[in-house]
This record gives sequence, C-alpha cells and structure tokens, in this order.
Amino acid sequence: MAFSADELRVLRRALAIALHPAPLPDEDVQDCLRLAGSVDETVSEAGRLRAFLLADLARYRNALPGSLSGYLELLQDALAAGYDPRPEDLAALRALRGGPVAAALLERCQVLAERSVRARLSGRAVSAAAPAPRSRLLALPGGRAAEPDKPKVPAAPARPAPSERPAPKPSEVFPPRRRPVPPPQQRAAG
Repeated sequence: MAFSADELRVLRRALAIALHPAPLPDEDVQDCLRLAGSVDETVSEAGRLRAFLLADLARYRNALPGSLSGYLELLQDALAAGYDPRPEDLAALRALRGGPVAAALLERCQVLAERSVRARLSGRAVSAAAPAPRSRLLALPGGRAAEPDKPKVPAAPARPAPSERPAPKPSEVFPPRRRPVPPPQQRAAG
C-alpha cells in the first residue's frame, strides 16, 4: 500500500494527536475520516484482487497441461503474495515435476504446505481468506468526541459489500488484442 504526500501528512498528524490528545479542527477530522475511508477501500480492493487471482489460479490449474506456463507463473506470484498451496496445487505439480520450474515449485510448495499444516495444528493459523474487515473510525481522541456541544459528522453513505460486486473475468479486464486491419488497396483506373 502506498500513501500520497497528503495522506502521509494526515497520517503523521493523526499519529501525533493519538500520542498527545488535543482538540482537532474540523478540517483535520475530515482529513482523518477520508484517510480511513481510503484505507478501508484499499483493503477491500486487495481482498477482491486476491479472490480474483485465486480464481484465476484455479482456472489455470483445471486447464493443465495446456496452461502449464501460465499456471506456473500465477502460482509463483500467488506464493510470493502469501498463498498457502492447496492439495490440488501439490497434485498438479507432482504431475508436472518433469520440468525444472515445476520441480522447484513442488519443493517450495511442499515446504510451505508443511509449515501451514503445523501452524494450523498448533492453533496459530491465520485464515487464508481475505483479512477480516476492521471497524470504522468513529471518533478520534481529542477530536469531535471531546467536544459534546458540536453536532456529529453524518455517516458516509454505505458502499456495497465486496461480495455484491462479482469479480471480473480475465476477458473483461484484459480484452483480446485485435490485429490491425490493413488499409484497402487503391485501384488505379486504367
């Protein structure tokens, strides 16, 4: 996640106020609420992107062996993003282990799967699903909550839940390339 210069300025002010509570001007409160909304939206989009990538990985895995190079590339990207390989991934890699890339990925996935199982058995496992949504920022210490005589900020309109919007298909995100049509040949009158 990357922050713009303005967002970093707001974040720095919010952290300073959290450490040393003081009344906040309305502009600072609004900036903090906008930043919290942006962070919430980013987390939501990250969850949608993760779901899309995992669905894409499953489609490629189901299309093996024809999608070998795409599957291996997607699996490497997913592993780099913290994906725990599933039994289907291990079975697919075992079937493909004749290639050097698939063999190396199989070894890596076996180590990761073993760690994941041990963590689950010891009770320290974290869900492989999207991160749990955090609660909304309702009051800032020293902000409007400290001033009871001022009216409260109206709540932002509710956004649709991420599950209400279907994840886009790869063909919608990356439309097929069309070859350019050559210009029609001009005929000479003769």
